[in-house]
Amino acid sequence: MDAVSLDYAAPDAALTEYVSVFYNFRVDLPRFEDDDRADLAQLRFQLKGTGRYRFADGHVQDAPEVQVVGPTMGVTHIAVDGPAEVFGAGLLPAGWGAMIAIDASSLTNRVVDGTELFGRDVVMVLERLRAAETLEERVAMGNALVRDLVARGHEQSRWFTRTVDGWLQASLSPEVDDLVAATRLSRRQVERLCKRLYGCPPKLLSRKYRALRAAVVLAKGEASTAELLTQGFYDQSHCIREIKRFTGVTPTRIQGDLNELTRLTMKRTELAGQVAPLVAEA
Repeated sequence: MDAVSLDYAAPDAALTEYVSVFYNFRVDLPRFEDDDRADLAQLRFQLKGTGRYRFADGHVQDAPEVQVVGPTMGVTHIAVDGPAEVFGAGLLPAGWGAMIAIDASSLTNRVVDGTELFGRDVVMVLERLRAAETLEERVAMGNALVRDLVARGHEQSRWFTRTVDGWLQASLSPEVDDLVAATRLSRRQVERLCKRLYGCPPKLLSRKYRALRAAVVLAKGEASTAELLTQGFYDQSHCIREIKRFTGVTPTRIQGDLNELTRLTMKRTELAGQVAPLVAEA
């Protein structure tokens, strides 16, 4: 058995607009440190061990037992004292809108105690997850929790997130004016909703996904750095800077010697067809 493992599972089909994937992260070491790339918001349960985050802006926080990590816009350094185990789920923007009443931008590059957002009932979920013996059992509990949190929510923003996701998928360097036209909202309204649900303005969002998708195609050997220059990067230096900003590694390392956490994180792209398209691509 590997000392560090990260296993993924798709959510129920009815929940794929709210949750990207479920995952179980396990460390059988006294200490583990690595860098995690920019990502979606996360709901995580610390089943064993303890952890600490150092976000891209240098802010350091201990990981609560039940944690909501806001969207990250750069590399997050993770330190774990083990043996440790975490069960979690990626929160898609529509899921954030349905389950969490505050703006995602207020938690960008931050973590908060999940009981502050969801109440003490989630502690009982934590205890049941700790008692579960298989990933399948934990995923069933995760699906039930998401259904409950969505049912409690009040905001239905799927029309907007569907439009934004389609905008991101249409091009590696989409124009904000095209998103404004597609939503039929003002530019100010589009920026406000993007911050509310995605944690950042649309221009930064498109840069983030361009870099993450480029990293995936490089890792899979589906394109070279030179070929990526036709996909919205100004030149090779710009391509290298953007990919490193959002993933923490250069294109050369992606194609050769990926750090362990990034390599494990990219395994979720194997769930293509079972998860939201952007999840499988980035």
